[in-house]
Amino acid sequence: MPKILIADDNRQIVSVLAEYAKAEGYTVTTAFDGPNALEKARGTDFAMILLDVMMPGLDGFEVCRRIRENSNVPIIMITARGEDYERIMGLDIGADDYIVKPFSPGEVMARVRAVLRRITLEDDDKPQVFIHGNLTINLNEYITKIDGIPIPLTKKELEILWTLATNKNKVFTRENLLDSLWGFDYYGDLRTVDSHIRRLRAKLNAVAHDGWEIKTVWGVGYKFEVIP
Repeated sequence: MPKILIADDNRQIVSVLAEYAKAEGYTVTTAFDGPNALEKARGTDFAMILLDVMMPGLDGFEVCRRIRENSNVPIIMITARGEDYERIMGLDIGADDYIVKPFSPGEVMARVRAVLRRITLEDDDKPQVFIHGNLTINLNEYITKIDGIPIPLTKKELEILWTLATNKNKVFTRENLLDSLWGFDYYGDLRTVDSHIRRLRAKLNAVAHDGWEIKTVWGVGYKFEVIP
């Protein structure tokens, strides 16, 4: 049975979500503070993690950030407030979706199914390795190398690079990238894309790469440009 981690310091919420998750066929593990959530996330192969933002010890943002250092497990952030900056921050550090309290448990399970369905479709439909010149992107293992040197990209940074690189010279608007990588129902700020591109470039530029670059098309968006 697939395993799900539910991390929230509100035990009533955890109990209700756990019952719904069990009804969906999940084996449920629970945590009520940040350090315990991080320990359990690192010790078990979960199909999904539901992660509250406001937890004692470590907040959900920090837990998510640390999980993303070595895992691409799907993560849905749960926040008590609906401010855009919280949603943007969670998605920027690698969360796959967010949901705002108060919510219905049925809605949470629908979000879980939607995220897993999107990830499954992406895995089924795309070739898993891309090579251009000295650049190699392995989507199976989420590894990027330039001249054989590993480039430590986050999940979203790699997905942006993959999207651009596998569509050489095609210009993607910021809206295109938000829709394809964060989902059509993400109401985020276009600056989310800019900040990811900025960090992505900084990491790629640490190793010389003649023949290609991530180029800004001013007033439009970005593209993977092949340089003759």
